[in-house]
Amino acid sequence: MKPMVKAGETVFALVLAAGWAPGWAHAQSQVTVYGIVDAAVARMSNANAAGDSVTRVASLTGSLPSRIGFRGSEDLGNGLAAVFVLESGYNPDTGTLGQGGRLFGRQAWVGLRGKWGTLQVGRILNMTYYGSTKSDVLGPNLFSISSIDLYLPNARSDNAIGYLGNFDGVVVGATWSLGRDVLAAGGPSATGCGGEVPGNAKACRQYTALLGYESKAFGITTTFDKLHGNTGAANGLTSSRNYERRVTLNGYAMLGAVKIGAGILSRKSDLETAVVESDLYYLGSNVPITPLLGLDTQVARRNVKDSSDDTSMVVARLTYLLSTRSAIYAAIGRMDNHGAAAVALDAGGTVTAGKAQNGVMAGLRHTF
Repeated sequence: MKPMVKAGETVFALVLAAGWAPGWAHAQSQVTVYGIVDAAVARMSNANAAGDSVTRVASLTGSLPSRIGFRGSEDLGNGLAAVFVLESGYNPDTGTLGQGGRLFGRQAWVGLRGKWGTLQVGRILNMTYYGSTKSDVLGPNLFSISSIDLYLPNARSDNAIGYLGNFDGVVVGATWSLGRDVLAAGGPSATGCGGEVPGNAKACRQYTALLGYESKAFGITTTFDKLHGNTGAANGLTSSRNYERRVTLNGYAMLGAVKIGAGILSRKSDLETAVVESDLYYLGSNVPITPLLGLDTQVARRNVKDSSDDTSMVVARLTYLLSTRSAIYAAIGRMDNHGAAAVALDAGGTVTAGKAQNGVMAGLRHTF
């Protein structure tokens, strides 16, 4: 006995088979799978109060954080496209998920893209993340300014609406998060501030903005980032009255094939118990020694206002390209802590307060 099929379902199936459903006729959809596998071994001094050294396979990052992602777009006609990104971060030392155990912790958004820019909704990279992507020559390297301010490589917002546009080199962007971070455990990318609280418009809200100019020869970008806290949130932001504000100015210039990048990050943390302000300065260069070998160097200093808890850093990294997709790299660095500062050279690591930490690492990276 044949199954019964409604007439409407039959017509709908025929329409799809014929390929002439109104508005769907010539839509072209593309999905790309991509990723990075990056693993490094690092040895650090002064990793505990006894001053002992430690050797480990890095977890958070090597030269770049490991990830796998899905990127898609559908041509809607008239220069408009529907787009999405689902990107998962993972820890190569154990195979576990990063970003607090999220399935798509790096990015998870859907949007529209046109000549006017890109509109996004979901978990998105905010403007602080984009602000230094071209001026920070080390990026999210294991030894870098990301170690001094762990928010920088984790500048993402949950429950967010975002916009980014480029108009002949003039770049503008903004994000608005209704609840910036829903998870309570998992390091700097999970701080337990879900937000979206009825009757409390400030709870876990976040606003970021970007304005800049970019070209092949030079660029300059400024960003603004303000995030509010709420009950139970980490980093002392235990009330919606508490906030962290970061303002950055970043720039780069090309001197032939050599890139020079520099910037300043002014940070204010208005907490229940104190107000802490600091300035982070960085200067770096990318020098191609040969077509396959490059040298990246960076110096940085964080000055905490009205305090002796300052930190200085110097890092050098060599990268050799084995192919267009694979590379090996090695780096050395030093982090000098003063007063009660305890900033580890390796992102997410440990160091004795007030002590200097030296480190070396080597790793292998493959992109696909």
